[in-house]
Amino acid sequence: MTGHHPVLTLVRGDITEQHVDAVVNAANSSLLGGGGVDGAIHRRGGPEILAECRRLRASHYGRGLPTGQAVATTAGRLAARWVIHTVGPVHSPGDDRAHLLASCYRESLRVADELGAGTVAFPAISTGVYGWPMDDAARVAVETVRDTATAVAEIRFVLFDERAYEAFAARVR
Repeated sequence: MTGHHPVLTLVRGDITEQHVDAVVNAANSSLLGGGGVDGAIHRRGGPEILAECRRLRASHYGRGLPTGQAVATTAGRLAARWVIHTVGPVHSPGDDRAHLLASCYRESLRVADELGAGTVAFPAISTGVYGWPMDDAARVAVETVRDTATAVAEIRFVLFDERAYEAFAARVR
């Protein structure tokens, strides 16, 4: 665990097409696939990912993966070696859950370090159906990865559309 700072890069595109060591999946707590990034990763990665997720549910995560935690599986047919599944919080205007969103990034990097991953691609966690405002999600994501000690050399934020890209670009500059 060196104290060096990873290079932060931004890509507008599809996270399932990234050639990185580990792709982070914004999973739901069931680990059994869902919509958005989660569904796309399972579709493109194939049944091997789901099979490993089912094994995790049958052993360590009988009640599902808790919000803010992370766990790795194979990446199946993706260009990556691993998928790191993390469960983002649902945004709640009356309840500050930013610490849980930050935990997703921190725990994903901890798992990446355990795996020996040099490059990690993150989506904008919790900004889809979980409703996190994009500008605040970008702030939490960028501040957290900058403040987290990791041996990862490159952290790539893969943003699906121009609005997400611009929100992250404003924080990375």
